[in-house]
Amino acid sequence: MINRVEVNETNEMIEKENLDVRTITIGISLLDCIDADLENCKKKIYSKIKQTAKDLVATGNEIEKEFGIPIVNKRISVTPIALIGGACCQKPEDFAQIAVVLDEVAKEVGVNFIGGYSALVSKGMTKADKMLIESIPMALSSTERVCSSINLGSTKTGINMDAVKLMGEIIKQTAEYTKEDDSLGCAKLVVFCNAPDDNPFMAGAFHGVTEADAIINVGVSGPGVVRTALEKVRGENFEVLCETIKKTAFKVTRVGQLVAKEASKMLGIPFGIVDLSLAPTPAIGDSVADILCEIGLEYAGAPGTTAALALLNDQVKKGGVMASSYVGGLSGAFIPVSEDQGMIDAVTAGALTIEKLEAMTCVCSVGLDMIAIPGDTKATTISGIIADEMAIGMVNQKTTAVRIIPVIGKGVGEKVEFGGLLGYAPIMPVNPYSCDAFVNRGGRIPAPIHSFKN
Repeated sequence: MINRVEVNETNEMIEKENLDVRTITIGISLLDCIDADLENCKKKIYSKIKQTAKDLVATGNEIEKEFGIPIVNKRISVTPIALIGGACCQKPEDFAQIAVVLDEVAKEVGVNFIGGYSALVSKGMTKADKMLIESIPMALSSTERVCSSINLGSTKTGINMDAVKLMGEIIKQTAEYTKEDDSLGCAKLVVFCNAPDDNPFMAGAFHGVTEADAIINVGVSGPGVVRTALEKVRGENFEVLCETIKKTAFKVTRVGQLVAKEASKMLGIPFGIVDLSLAPTPAIGDSVADILCEIGLEYAGAPGTTAALALLNDQVKKGGVMASSYVGGLSGAFIPVSEDQGMIDAVTAGALTIEKLEAMTCVCSVGLDMIAIPGDTKATTISGIIADEMAIGMVNQKTTAVRIIPVIGKGVGEKVEFGGLLGYAPIMPVNPYSCDAFVNRGGRIPAPIHSFKN
């Protein structure tokens, strides 16, 4: 049972420590919108999303008022559009038309993002998959709220290196198409290994084909709460540290569980999962990097960072999993650069590099996230970075991702301002040495042998 006493215990966390429910995301299946005629398909998509999500924002606002819990975002995820448009799209421009429809209906119902402009190509690409991928620069430059994700690899299938090479080129093209906005389109584009079907967080959210017709997924966030709790046990041993994180994660996740159940009841849509992640924001005091510093590091990136992050990630999961009936999504600690003031400070101080961030992704929730790099970085270099991150996910049987922004016209030492939750970021240097011959080989990197544990 969840009661108001538990909610009241979190009041101070909400008022003083940046505790919030980061998102209520309604996942919607569009499989029944498939049609051989593009215009009919677009109409069905618009109608299905509008009918299912029309009350989402009002419901979120009502829950905020009733319980005093900030719900920062209300979002929608849909079935990967490569699957929905395969029957009616004959060229990339056709897929881009569907993206415009998604953007229009997202504005109509009032959500801030809609995810699922996606393709799942870990083993190979269909004609529709490739067309959707080729349409991404058009789609993201002509919409405001559409987010795109591509799954390039998995522990079971290996890494699709043809898709990895193509995505390096697509990221560069998206940067060019949106260069007037500091290549903002790339902030709405993420590539995955082992992408989950029920992730409520953008830009990677999509509604998996194994899910119900519609579900409610909630993402919670509380880096500031964890940091404040750790301040009270400064200097204590690791046992005390771990217990403190677990207890705090439990309280944070209970808030998410409450919101999810209330939203489910009010909307008449089944509850899916709570994603018990620590998702930072640019706000001072709402930083995962600050937690690492409170654990004992001068800056994120100092020796010991990977161990501290592994500890944090594990204790968040151990505490949170007891607080919700269903836990899913990504769940753990996010380490985006532009969205975390502590990470920005670490990069500016020279304590944090892309290589160190890559090492940290072995033990965190996702991967290389919201990293700004020079605009003249080669597409093959971006593909090489993607391949490295996909390999970490494949071998370690975890979700990894890359959301990287080559900012056209800017170089190392400059800053880029994205605004809002996306924050700002210093342009980080990239290893200058070539991986062209590696990326251009083509084909697929086989799955590791442990993938045959069936």
